[in-house]
Amino acid sequence: MHVYPSFQCFTQPPHRTLVLNSYETFSSVRTLLLNLSNDLTGEHRDVALAIHQLSELGVMLVSQMMDREAPLT
Repeated sequence: MHVYPSFQCFTQPPHRTLVLNSYETFSSVRTLLLNLSNDLTGEHRDVALAIHQLSELGVMLVSQMMDREAPLT
């Protein structure tokens, strides 16, 4: 039995993958919280919107990290 080494056309450093996954996760959380806040009222809505703001800061932070890694110039 002959075993071929695994072949990957497109590889990324592990830290780059982590940054991309973090961006996608923050973006998903941001969207989910905004949708959830539409169904809430009062104090619960305020809490959901506050968490949404924190997740937005996370998106911006990770976006800056991505720009530093591979700027679009």
